Amino acid sequence: MAIQEAKALDTGDYASLSAHYNASQLRADTWNRLKAVTMGLANRPYGRDTPESLKDEAVRALDLLAPMETYWAFPGRDACHQLRKLLGREDYATLAGAVARIVRALMSNAYRRRTIPIGIQGEAEDEEEVALEAKDDHLLARPYFEVMFVDNLGTHQEHLLRVGLREMRRAEDPFVYEAVVVPSLEDALIGVLFNHNVQAVVVRYGFPLKSRHRLELLQRYLSRVGDCDLSEIPPDDYGVALSQLICKLRPELDVYLVTDQSVEEIAGKVGTTCRRVFYNQEDYMELHLNILRGVNARYQTPFFTALKIYSKQPTGVFHAMPISRGKSITKSHWIQDMGEFYGMNIFLAETSATSGGLDSLLEPHGPIKKAQELAARAFGARRTFFATNGTSTCNKIVVQALVRPGDIVLVDRDCHKSHHYGMVLSGAEVVYLESYPLSQYSMYGAVPLREIKRQLLALKRAGRLDRVKMLLLTNCTFDGIVYNVERVMEECLAIKPDLVFLWDEAWFGFARFGPAYRQRTSMHVAAYLRAHYRSADYQERYAAHKAAFDKMDPDDDATWLDNRLLPDPEQVRIRVYATQSTHKTLTALRQGSMIHIHDQDFKAKTEESFHEAYMTHTSTSPNYQILASLDVGRRQVELEGFELVQKQVEMAMVLRERIASHPLLSKYFRVLTVGDMVPEEYRQSGIESYYDREHGWSDIWEAWAQDEFTLDATRLTLFVGKSGLDGDTFKNDVLMDRYGIQINKTSRNTVLFMTHIGTTRSSTAYLIEVLVEIARELDERLEDASPIEGRIHERQVKSLTEDLPPLPEFSRFHDAFRGNAASDTPEGNLRAAFFLSYDDANCEYLRLDDGSLDEALADGREVVSSTFIIRYPPGFTILVPGQVISRVILDFMRALDVKEIHGYRPDLGLKVFSEAALDADLWVPRNHVAFRM
Repeated sequence: MAIQEAKALDTGDYASLSAHYNASQLRADTWNRLKAVTMGLANRPYGRDTPESLKDEAVRALDLLAPMETYWAFPGRDACHQLRKLLGREDYATLAGAVARIVRALMSNAYRRRTIPIGIQGEAEDEEEVALEAKDDHLLARPYFEVMFVDNLGTHQEHLLRVGLREMRRAEDPFVYEAVVVPSLEDALIGVLFNHNVQAVVVRYGFPLKSRHRLELLQRYLSRVGDCDLSEIPPDDYGVALSQLICKLRPELDVYLVTDQSVEEIAGKVGTTCRRVFYNQEDYMELHLNILRGVNARYQTPFFTALKIYSKQPTGVFHAMPISRGKSITKSHWIQDMGEFYGMNIFLAETSATSGGLDSLLEPHGPIKKAQELAARAFGARRTFFATNGTSTCNKIVVQALVRPGDIVLVDRDCHKSHHYGMVLSGAEVVYLESYPLSQYSMYGAVPLREIKRQLLALKRAGRLDRVKMLLLTNCTFDGIVYNVERVMEECLAIKPDLVFLWDEAWFGFARFGPAYRQRTSMHVAAYLRAHYRSADYQERYAAHKAAFDKMDPDDDATWLDNRLLPDPEQVRIRVYATQSTHKTLTALRQGSMIHIHDQDFKAKTEESFHEAYMTHTSTSPNYQILASLDVGRRQVELEGFELVQKQVEMAMVLRERIASHPLLSKYFRVLTVGDMVPEEYRQSGIESYYDREHGWSDIWEAWAQDEFTLDATRLTLFVGKSGLDGDTFKNDVLMDRYGIQINKTSRNTVLFMTHIGTTRSSTAYLIEVLVEIARELDERLEDASPIEGRIHERQVKSLTEDLPPLPEFSRFHDAFRGNAASDTPEGNLRAAFFLSYDDANCEYLRLDDGSLDEALADGREVVSSTFIIRYPPGFTILVPGQVISRVILDFMRALDVKEIHGYRPDLGLKVFSEAALDADLWVPRNHVAFRM
């Protein structure tokens, strides 16, 4: 087999593996190519010799498919063997029909719903197999999955295993599955990353380490195990080690270990990585029942199920909500079209009841409580809370629960506006952190770790580190910049061991279900660091680090800034919160969000205040449909999140390849690369792009494992400057108005496309069609343009590609809103400034267009904003209350081309504080809170 694979790699277009992003794409393309080739063989004119080139191409395709089909139940390795026999017999008609049925079943997922007869004529069919297929036809309408067995079995033993498991099927089984058998540890690792149908793995004993398959795209999966050297694992520990590795790569899978060693001893080694340990030879029925029970545990949707049951019960409503049960609609003469549009189920499930099998979101004890517990398991949290009014509210809940007036919070200045309002509500003193600028694209990146450490050290020198409560960062950013969460948390905890982290993961809910992405999610890192700091290995590493660090000058900031810091395991506390807009990237109704928590001190320090904050911001009438959708969305990602995220990333990569490779598209448009979005000093891996025409695809794993920042591949920032159209015009006047393509964020010369788990191949194809049509129209318009029109276009392009205003940094808080104006630290009291503006007598308006603002600055006046000024999209602040307005900020505001600037009134101008209102003598700090005298 290895020789056949080598031949497939050496000849033909299939050898260009760099043309395929992953093995799944190669598999699909190869099956489609084999279909075309076999149809060509079958349809050759009668009596003509068979073109050897077609036959050779079919051989090469099968040589490539055979190792890949090892990891799939359908069509599987045996089907490739049968197809090869038909090719050898030159039975091209039967071969073409069989391949066509396979491809059709793969493309439509029909094999998941029913038995697919491949129709290989002339082969003696196994009567037992036919009988089993007939028996199982009614079962295959149920959810389908595959179980991977890791055991070095012969062909006959594999057949007996499959037959034995099929005989266990019962009419009452909720699911149906097929077995996949792989012979080695490496094959098992490849299989769980390649085959998204796998929901359970049965690890037996006595299997070897190495895979026979040397296909590059399959071997690439083995790099996902990280620093683990597989060759150092003792053979007797293969089963335990494999179970732990599978748990690391795909924690949602159920793993069952079969061992010939002491069951009690093995159970102690594997801990929670295995669902159950069997001794020696498992009983088929016992194994079958355990597999179904394990999958069913993820399939459960406590609140959604309770709501469905409630909706079927006859009830009389003598409470609020006339719309409950749809009565106010069905009785109406004028609004029955609403019922026709939505259907009756949504109204049958609409209620204000918290009893009758339902639950209260504010004090859950039943199905909502259970649904939140299942969500915590799915997303790797210790606790999870549902929210029905969006992540904006989640952010305020967390901040209010943790931050008291006078606490210092370090905040990414480009965060969502809800965080700024959270600072106002909590009375925090805010230190705004600067992101690195991407001025050529009119956007910001993310906050470098060095900047965070620098601010913490400044506060430490000033004797204010004890007041620092929280670090608040957005991961990933709107534009797809992703932090190295582990590195940030570890080094910050070395300076402030009890620092609380709030990670705004509004756009990153899907990341938990992709192995590369998961390592940069806050809940994963929190769990890892907590276990890591307890380990003997870390204790030893920290002791060596401390010995070296103690020889340096602790008063020199360079000691802290230029060296990797490690926290003291005896002092560190893991306190991590994440807010997630589930509805943005996963299946949930609008405003469906979650708060995930991993806080060692939650019970001791935060539970009561969190409860109060949750009560403050959560409606007493939460939308049950949103809650049910969160429950169902959790079920989906636990069972098929890996597959959906894999396809989501794959479609984004294909879009990159199509735009870069198309000569007309690349003339006017360009998808920004990692190198464009992340400066070189933050890319330790050296990666430049995920795809380029010269080198093909890059493996992103190394970059995601080590770089300070990396780029979420599902975010495609399209540079449109060469088209002469600014981002807002391109979004609204072209994409939306002409073609119905909806996007959200733009900058002066870019638009942002995002793929998600609902993106289809048809929608990506439509986007390519539209971009080609736009590019073709641009080409034709410029060809027909007069010299004057040509010069106008050139000026427009120049203004969008060269004449770009610098991005402003946060200037500073005015001294009136700083507790100690003489201090070197920059924290400011946002709340004091916010409420000072409530009195109109303290404010005035200065216009951007009549010179009054420029005149005030020229006269040396410190002009201070009294309101939030927010550009939308994407909702990032330009000014906050109490901030001094600089010339750079003014120039930037004048250059903005978005239609919405919240807080700015074109009819009046910019609302600023009057000079009298800023008299510092009128303000005194009391317990770090500013009060008007």
